[in-house]
Amino acid sequence: MESSSWSKELGCLLMRKPDAQAVLYGSPNYPQIRGFVNFYEANNCVVLAASVVGLPYGPAPCGTRVFGFHIHEGRSCTGNATDPFADAGSHYNPGNCEHPHHAGDLPPLFGNNGYALMTVLTNRFTIAQVMGRAVIVHGSPDDFTTQPAGNSGERIACGIICRR
Repeated sequence: MESSSWSKELGCLLMRKPDAQAVLYGSPNYPQIRGFVNFYEANNCVVLAASVVGLPYGPAPCGTRVFGFHIHEGRSCTGNATDPFADAGSHYNPGNCEHPHHAGDLPPLFGNNGYALMTVLTNRFTIAQVMGRAVIVHGSPDDFTTQPAGNSGERIACGIICRR
C-alpha cells in the first residue's frame, strides 16, 4: 500500500470503534490510574492506541517518568499482596524469543504530568492471538536488555483485552 494511502487509512482507523479494548486500572498502590488500550486490525497488522491518566510523576523537566508497557501471557489482573497482578504472568512470547523480541513487548509510555498517549503499529500478533490476555503498565522503563523481561519493575496497572 502506498504511504499516503496508508496515512489516510490510519487516520480513519483511529476514528472508528476499536476491534478490541483493554480497560486499565491501577494497583492498590496506584488507584488513580485509569486508561484504555484500543486495538484495530489494519492491513495484516494491529494498530494499538493507549491513553492513560493518573500515572505517577515528578517535577519537570527531569522528573518525567517512563513506563514499561507489555502484553502479558496471563488472562487475569489478579495476584497477591506483593504483586497484585501476578496472575498476568510473563510477557506474551509465543515464539520463545529473547527480550525485547517477545510478541508482547511494546514501546514505553512516556508520562506527561500523569498522562500518557501512545500509538504503535505491529505485526507481532493478531487481535485474535492476544484476546483475553493482560496488558500491563510497569512503574519503571523497560531497559530492552535485561532478560527475561527488561527490568521494568512493579506492575502498576492492568487490563484484559476484550472484543468490542
